[in-house]
Formats: sequence, C-alpha cells, structure tokens
Amino acid sequence: MKTMLSSIDLIIECRDYRVPLTSRNPLFEQSLAGRERVIVYTKRDLGSKEKPADKKREAIIKDWHKPSSVLFSSHRSKRDIHTILSLCKEHGERRFSLTGSRILVVGMPNVGKSSLLNALRMAGVQRGKAAFTGAQPGVTRKIASGVKIVDPDPEKGTEGVYLVDTPGVFVPFVPDADSMLKLALVGSVKDTIIAPTTLADYLLFHINLREGPAVYAEYSPGTNDVMEFLEGLCRKTGRLGKGGVPDFEAGALWAIQRWRQGNLGTFVLDEVEEDGLQKKMAEEVRLSVSQARKQKKDTQRAKAKSRQAAE
Repeated sequence: MKTMLSSIDLIIECRDYRVPLTSRNPLFEQSLAGRERVIVYTKRDLGSKEKPADKKREAIIKDWHKPSSVLFSSHRSKRDIHTILSLCKEHGERRFSLTGSRILVVGMPNVGKSSLLNALRMAGVQRGKAAFTGAQPGVTRKIASGVKIVDPDPEKGTEGVYLVDTPGVFVPFVPDADSMLKLALVGSVKDTIIAPTTLADYLLFHINLREGPAVYAEYSPGTNDVMEFLEGLCRKTGRLGKGGVPDFEAGALWAIQRWRQGNLGTFVLDEVEEDGLQKKMAEEVRLSVSQARKQKKDTQRAKAKSRQAAE
C-alpha cells in the first residue's frame, strides 16, 4: 500500500460504527501520517436509533478527529452515500490531474469498504458491483485497480474520480479479551476463531445491558444464562439435532448473524467518552512498548539457543 501512496489524492478510512474505538488501527496512523484523510463510520444503521444519545455520541466522535472530516454512513441510505459522493466530487474538482483523482479506501477487515465502493459506484455512474462483498472478513484479497465513481467533466476540466479498494488490515495486536470479542462479534474476525457459544454469551450480556430482554422475548424469557437463551432459541427456530436436542452452536451462529443484520438489537459496543480516543492512543503506546520488549527478549533467546547449538 505504501508504494502506491504517491498516486493517491485522498484517503477514506472506514471504521465500524458499533466499535468506533476498537476498529481503529494504529498501523494506519503510522503509514498514512500527514495524508489528507476522511474517516467514514460505516454500518450506522446497526448502531444508531437517531436518538439524542446517538447524536451526542457522534458529536464526540467528530471532536476526536478534528481537523479531519468525519462522516457516518449506512450504505442503504442514499442520502449518506450522496454526501460521501459529493465530498469525493468536490475533492476531484480541486485537483487537476490528467488521470483523474484517485482515492484509497482502507480499514479493518469486514468494516464495509467494498460495500461503500459499490454503493458509490452505483450512485455516481449507475453501474453495478465492482468489488465482491461477504459476511466474513477476507473477501478482498488484493489491492484493486481504480474503480470509477465520478465521470470526467470536460466543462470543469476534471478527469473523473476513482476509488481504490484494499484488503482489510487487522490490528497488529489486540489489547485484551474484550476487544477481541467485540471484533469477533462485528465480523472482523472469522467465526471459526472464537467458539460461537462464547460469542453468543457476550452478545447476550450486551443485549441485556443495553436494550433488555424484550429484544429476544419471542425466543426465550429474560436470562443471563446463555445456554437457557440458546435452548429457547433453538427450539423456537427448529435448530435441533437428533432426538430433538438443541444444536447450541447453530443457534449461537444464527443469533450472531441476526444481531449483525440489525434484527436482534442495534447498539454500540464501545463506550464513547470525550477522552476515549486519548485513552485508546495511550494504551496503544503502552502495548507497542510491551510488544517491542517482548520481541527483543525473543530475539535474545533465539540468539542464545543458536550459540548453544553451535557449541
């Protein structure tokens, strides 16, 4: 990615609205430092109910990133997509280039980069999908060539705007189990990494905390016991094995997918506070130092073993 930055006019970094802090990748802060950047929080419809608390959260997030531009997007919202498209157009009109304006789209796995590209392409030039999308991370495996989202305009002297999609880049280290569970729940980690029942237990905790048992009342009475929750869900939805035994794993995966689609509650997993970003950045520095020390010790051990083997 670094090798192509010289040909890029603007960076669009996508982050998941439901995990505005946890989906921040410090690798981008290093590699994209000094570049003009717009941060787009995707999947807004899966975390916001347009209530005053949501508006307050978004105001705090915008303050985090000043002076960079911050947008919130649901790819199903034509208004949101046209807002982003207008920004891309305006940027392209300010840049004279014989090959058009090129915008790089980056972000963590499965935050909606390819979906955003496809939505902008449809809105801008009325053409279908140019990038594959999927429910699991890792669908985009290589950096794509530019995809046109704005046609050239001879009257304005512009040569069009092109988006360049990139594979998702995972964080270099996950600070704690809670962060890993959040990333797994939103789909940035493959479902095979963490046991589905463990993830369903984490989901149940957040549903009870943020919205209450009414969200799953048709499947189970209110409970903090994930097995009780899953048993009711499996029986209600017919996810049963031999002898009518509940298939807990299938039920857990179904519940997780329902939440990811916005059908089992819509809420944000991260706590958004005014000093939240500063705390996150301080934590990243601490972890980076710890990782460097660990790597140094590992290198020293490897050298010691090599010397012993040589003797």
